[in-house]
Amino acid sequence: MPARLTFDPLPQDVAETLAVSRTRVGAFGNVRYRAEVDSTNDLAIDLAAAGAPEGTAVLAGAQRAGRGRRGRSWFSPPGAGLYLSVVVRPVGPADALPLVTLASGVAAARALHTATGLGVELKWPNDLVTGRPWRKLGGLLCEAVGGGATVDAIVVGIGVNLRPAAYPPEIADRATSIEDELGRPVDRALVVCEMLASLADVTARLWRRERRWICDEWRRLGRAGLGGAAIRWTEQGVARRGVARDIDDEGGLMVDAEGRAHRLVGGEVFWERLSRE
Repeated sequence: MPARLTFDPLPQDVAETLAVSRTRVGAFGNVRYRAEVDSTNDLAIDLAAAGAPEGTAVLAGAQRAGRGRRGRSWFSPPGAGLYLSVVVRPVGPADALPLVTLASGVAAARALHTATGLGVELKWPNDLVTGRPWRKLGGLLCEAVGGGATVDAIVVGIGVNLRPAAYPPEIADRATSIEDELGRPVDRALVVCEMLASLADVTARLWRRERRWICDEWRRLGRAGLGGAAIRWTEQGVARRGVARDIDDEGGLMVDAEGRAHRLVGGEVFWERLSRE
């Protein structure tokens, strides 16, 4: 095995919790661990390219070069967060692929609530938030693996702030952690196992084409940012303002602005009464 794909023993608490959760996590219990890594997504991409089956996961104690959406770095200090990437392999028609990020967000929010009791919401397209105004707990980065137009696998990267940390100045006013919000410790091993079990359940629903359930569950968890919430965004260099109405069945954000309907599929969107950006 290449040196980059060698791993450390799983932490004992994670190994023990996984052992009693095998029925629930199924194939998603195949967890590889590194105490420190550049990026869990990079390792999971290498594993996927080498033929790793669906559910293969990479967990790290820290990331030196964790990354988020739009090329941003992801603050990943030792022992402070959940740094997890999971290989999923699409089954059936490719039209389910646009929903992978939304489905993964549903899985993550549900898992965090189950494991910790904290109310977690979704901010389109890939943020895990809580409170008013929103405070960011974590996010997701989904990356395709395959050649050309073929997607052989998707790596679902999940970063969650579990414990208080000295956040960099550029995010300190809007970042938070599970323990900051709850005022008590949380069990990292339980969070890991609930996250894997939830991903196993929601991705199975996605491959069974349960689009309605996934979109309705996302709407439930992301409702604060829908239904007429005021937003701003930039389109072709022009600042725009409007209101977010809904998501469509492919995960696009449906927006009304200047008497017209718009469908957003990417870019930066700011919720004017909910965000601190």
